[in-house]
Amino acid sequence: MIREGSLSINSENIFPIIKKWLYSDHDIFFREVVSNGCDAITKLQKLDLMGEYSIPEGTEFAIHVTVDSETKTITFSDNGIGMDADEVNEYINQIAFSGARDFLEKYKDKTNDDQIIGHFGLGFYSVFMVADRVTIDTLSWKEGAAAVHWESEGGVTFEMSDGDKDTVGTTITLYLNDESYEFCNEYRAREVLNKYCSFMPVPIFLDTVKPEEEKEEAEEVVDAVEETVESSEETAETSKGEPKPINDVHPLWNKHPNECTDEEYKEFYHKVFMDYKEPLFWIHLNMDYPFNLKGILYFPKINTEYDSIEGTIKLYNNQVFVADNIKEVIPEFLMLLKGVIDCPDLPLNVSRSALQNDGFVKKISDYITKKVADRLSGMCKTDRENYEKFWDDINPFIKFGCLKDDKFAGKLKDYIIFKDLNGKYLTLPDILKENEEKHKGKVFYVTDEKEQNQYIEMFKKEGMNAVILKHNIDSAFITHMEQKNNDVKFLRIDADLSDSFKEEVSEDEKKLQEQDAASLKEVFQKALSNDKLDVKAEKLKDASLAAVMTLSEESRRMNDMMKMYGMSGMDFGAASTTLVLNLSHPLVQYVLNHKEEEGVALFCEQIYDLAALAHGSLTPDRMSAFISRTNEVMMKLTADN
Repeated sequence: MIREGSLSINSENIFPIIKKWLYSDHDIFFREVVSNGCDAITKLQKLDLMGEYSIPEGTEFAIHVTVDSETKTITFSDNGIGMDADEVNEYINQIAFSGARDFLEKYKDKTNDDQIIGHFGLGFYSVFMVADRVTIDTLSWKEGAAAVHWESEGGVTFEMSDGDKDTVGTTITLYLNDESYEFCNEYRAREVLNKYCSFMPVPIFLDTVKPEEEKEEAEEVVDAVEETVESSEETAETSKGEPKPINDVHPLWNKHPNECTDEEYKEFYHKVFMDYKEPLFWIHLNMDYPFNLKGILYFPKINTEYDSIEGTIKLYNNQVFVADNIKEVIPEFLMLLKGVIDCPDLPLNVSRSALQNDGFVKKISDYITKKVADRLSGMCKTDRENYEKFWDDINPFIKFGCLKDDKFAGKLKDYIIFKDLNGKYLTLPDILKENEEKHKGKVFYVTDEKEQNQYIEMFKKEGMNAVILKHNIDSAFITHMEQKNNDVKFLRIDADLSDSFKEEVSEDEKKLQEQDAASLKEVFQKALSNDKLDVKAEKLKDASLAAVMTLSEESRRMNDMMKMYGMSGMDFGAASTTLVLNLSHPLVQYVLNHKEEEGVALFCEQIYDLAALAHGSLTPDRMSAFISRTNEVMMKLTADN
């Protein structure tokens, strides 16, 4: 008997919604159809456990996806629960009715529902994004049930009749439209199946239908191989090979952490994220109450600036891939990591605005944050050696987390460590205690050990210490630390000259120094044609230095912020650059005592450029002038000799 009719659609605009809103990625039909097949098999297994059905001996449950590039079709076959005519009418002809939801309601008191994927109410109809025509052949598990054949052109009208399927299960065939032929290509199909179905709970096999000429060539190759080997039976099996499913039905995250080895964690990381480097360490999430969540988060080895780190957190629902990096579920700072999270309780097929307002989703996010914080703090307390070893790699992540999440910052505040000039790791209280006598509340830091080497040497000579903060994020992080600790001030070692570097002088000598500084300032400003140049004169303990540059902390941070926002042309800190001349150095004394002589300008420029080079670098124009001037000085020395 043939039944015809129009599909019962809840909205006359259902297909534009499916195509443009619900499923923005057209390849997602693979996920929806395969996951429905997994559901069908899981349901049949549960009916067997409940004694309502007896699975035939030797049954191997699987889903077969067959692509045929010649006929431009894709076929999905499962040996699951199947459907009778009434069920096809209810679950297929009435769109947006979830078979999984109905099954759970019926059997909710007889079995747990952990392995029913469900939640994909409109899943089947995603096939009409890529297919002009779809057929279903199905046979229900129920005794005496008749096979059903169903087909639809375009998903608006259908025709249903008796079928000829003689095994329990369902076969769905898609006749692809002109724009979707790519999906019947074996390599494209494998790529999409690997994307969405790598960890589904039922074995999935990808089969291909070869054109006749390819089949003949393949048979000739097999025949040739068989003729050259002594054990033809054994070799035939070897040459054909056992087909392997494309998925892992028992992903590592479903195991208890105590059952997993380090090698398994590393192998899983390499396989899923295609990263050849070893992960530093990982966190295995395993929670049953008040919600079900499992997963593994990896801390990758990065050694790069934080803003170029690209992590990947893959979100799954009952082993079905949902999406990468859903920021409503996963805290933003965790997206610098790599990992998988499987949460069967997560609502699917809803807008992100709904997720943002979902209290359950917020609980998931808070739980993940807490577990990461606990893992890091626990490592610092019980495995300090490894914590310090990993610090250079993980500190941008931790600092970013502290900036983005107050709860995370609160849990990690006692476990932030700083690497000092001697390679030792100190906490903030350690540093403050070390500086308490002479530099109370101050933390000196270095951003570039090579560029700031002159200042580092000055610090070491005076027995002073500084910490190394060389990541882009450190500028924002030290501001955050100052806000959380009102009595703490971070200063880069070239921000100002501490009294520790200066000779002690009497009040009378201070007045003379002020007069000398005024004279030198006038000479240097004239020689450099820069009337805004700030010049100071001090007697420094290190008599080998003619001059050093300093830049106020506030001005430098402002400049850094301007650069970050693409406003580097607005040099707010230029007026705060100070040239500090060392009155203990013979060159400075020579300039002071010969300030009226013609050649003194050359010395002023050379002293300034040497100080600027030690502080960082010169502009191309100044560098060219410096090289030319240095040659001139050397020629004069040659002439004098």
